[in-house]
Amino acid sequence: MRDLDNSPADREPADLGPDADLAVMRAEYSGPPFGSGEDVDLDENWVAGGWEPLLRHWVEQATALGLAEPNAMVLATVSLAGSTPRPVARTVLCKGLSPEGVIFYTNFDSAKGTQLAAVPFAAATFVWPALGRQAHVRGAVERVADETTELYWRSRPRESQLGAWASHQSAPIASRAELDRLLAEASARFDGVERIPVPPFWGGFLLRPDEVEFWQGRRGRLHNRIRVLVSEGKMTVDRLQP
Repeated sequence: MRDLDNSPADREPADLGPDADLAVMRAEYSGPPFGSGEDVDLDENWVAGGWEPLLRHWVEQATALGLAEPNAMVLATVSLAGSTPRPVARTVLCKGLSPEGVIFYTNFDSAKGTQLAAVPFAAATFVWPALGRQAHVRGAVERVADETTELYWRSRPRESQLGAWASHQSAPIASRAELDRLLAEASARFDGVERIPVPPFWGGFLLRPDEVEFWQGRRGRLHNRIRVLVSEGKMTVDRLQP
């Protein structure tokens, strides 16, 4: 085994073994994102046309490189359960992107759905380690129009539609067998139905950002951070210290 004092960039992950010291695990970002085609550092000028074109460009580059779930984002909401408000995070898929914000879909009665109903604000983080990039989107959340939900619902595989009807998302369940039973019931209910309707308890949310931050890894942890603030249709751009 190599000496643990060696540079992390020189060490093979397999060398760490099962007793790896988490404190020494790190990736060294030595230049522009691998495979991105970019030859310059993240700069304020990259968001001159707004935050959405750059976020879309980064998602497209992650997709072109074949990264798994390039549209995945960690969504954080606020839970009021208990005596103290607390943050709750989970990974969801971004299913819509426009200058207005990012869209995701869920069961309105799920944990995140009820949390957003009580506190309609959220934060979402896209992470692409292979590109050495992150993007953070923060702001108010609102439900999308029924027509928008309907359009997306039609694009979902039938199995996913049935799953949405079967699952009481976030509620406890006795066993996997019980979940399979609920799915079988939903399948029987819609047997022969060509167009399964959207459940009344299911739909989309738009996270309308007032703050978007782009992060690019650099050597020595002196990362590039560019923040876009949006207020009343006006945009302010600044650089943050890493």
